[in-house]
Amino acid sequence: MVIDLVMEAPKRFSSAVRNALEDQLPMHQPVALRVRSHLCETATGEEIAAILARIRKRGSNGILLKAPDHSGIREEIAACRRAHIPVITLVTDLPGSDRLAYVGMDNQAAGGTAAWLMAGWMPAPLYQGKAVLAVISSYRFLGEEEREIGFRAVLRERAPHLGVVSLGEGGGLDWLSHDLIRSALMAHPEIEAVYSIGGGNRAVARAFASCGRRPVIFVAHDLDHDNRALLQDRTLTAVLHHDLAADMHQACALFIQANRLRSAPVTARPSPAHIITPMNMPPFT
Repeated sequence: MVIDLVMEAPKRFSSAVRNALEDQLPMHQPVALRVRSHLCETATGEEIAAILARIRKRGSNGILLKAPDHSGIREEIAACRRAHIPVITLVTDLPGSDRLAYVGMDNQAAGGTAAWLMAGWMPAPLYQGKAVLAVISSYRFLGEEEREIGFRAVLRERAPHLGVVSLGEGGGLDWLSHDLIRSALMAHPEIEAVYSIGGGNRAVARAFASCGRRPVIFVAHDLDHDNRALLQDRTLTAVLHHDLAADMHQACALFIQANRLRSAPVTARPSPAHIITPMNMPPFT
């Protein structure tokens, strides 16, 4: 079986996903699985739709897809289904499309978890009138929007004294994010904390340092190489992490079932967010 991995994401994250997927391939023997990767840091919806079209014409046993919500991508997912190529969305979902399943974190619950941490760290009246900077890579990704929705809902309930300043379109890329974040900090002196929904955390840290400030609490997503280092030096307070290995195992099992090579039913379930701190960081594998 050939699985095509299609992702628009910063290299640090797409590489982590690809490695986790490849590590899972031997676990599904006697089915022999192979991965073809189509990874890009930035792409238009039309470009990703074109990648899906090429895969469909070439043939595939399944597509694992992280992509923005775009009409052309939805149309191509429908075409893949007609061609009997199952598509599984990863990390950010495309509900209502013809995808087979969603694999990844429960994004609204993860955003709520971040808000729960903020509320405990920044109680009233000590932080009355202060704000949290919510950094999103792009509003094109539904998963990030769901995280912000969950974050705002729980923060309103548990810490109504805290405001939220949203900042998007840095792509999760350090070189794009730094100036946007620095401008936001200059315009909003009330910002005291960060919820990094979409990455670019080195840029966040540099922007705060250039303004002579340090966040009271800094919560981010995914235990990639950058975030491990930022946790170790206490730049990050906590990382909301989900088990990529478990996600990739689930995706492979779903693809095998969709290709009728396994009769036992497999049910897709969102992954819970684990709170990782410098005190409980798992070993790198």
